Amino acid sequence: MTSISLNFPAELLLSAQGIRVAFFDVDGVLTDGGLYFTEAGETIKRFNTLDGHGLKLLQRAGITPAVITGRDSKPLRLRLAALGIEHVHYGTEDKRPAAEQTLKTLGLDWSQAAAMGDDWPDLPVMRRCALACAPHNAHTEAKAVSHYVTTAPGGSGAVRELCDLLLVASGKYAGLLQESLL
Repeated sequence: MTSISLNFPAELLLSAQGIRVAFFDVDGVLTDGGLYFTEAGETIKRFNTLDGHGLKLLQRAGITPAVITGRDSKPLRLRLAALGIEHVHYGTEDKRPAAEQTLKTLGLDWSQAAAMGDDWPDLPVMRRCALACAPHNAHTEAKAVSHYVTTAPGGSGAVRELCDLLLVASGKYAGLLQESLL
């Protein structure tokens, strides 16, 4: 049997049990928050493969990743499509209604939702979810409403930390790890 090397506080694991959907911001969460522009004015984004694999693992465990972002770009659409993320709201400044629409589509409520955000536009969603999380380099207000602040910064494994927490709390982490060792 594979041993789990992750160790989350019991009260955090209890808060994470029953989560069926996880909302993620993009800039500062799935990316480092920097805006990179080519000479032609196109936006370039950098994504972390650890985060991407974590999102795929969530899907395998029956937890739906959903993305709500204030921006829209071809690189972002390509990355999310490659990860198989179906519930995405692009160019959305008012994130709460977008989250509510996703919850309604999935037949879920806020008590079954987690959210990871890094700044003020994410707060309305984070405050309503059963589990709120912020990357290490998030704005202080996002950290203040969070149940968990990752050790990794946004775009550098923070999303994977939340994914791992949700997988451990769901009881699926060890089985998925064991499958990967075959």
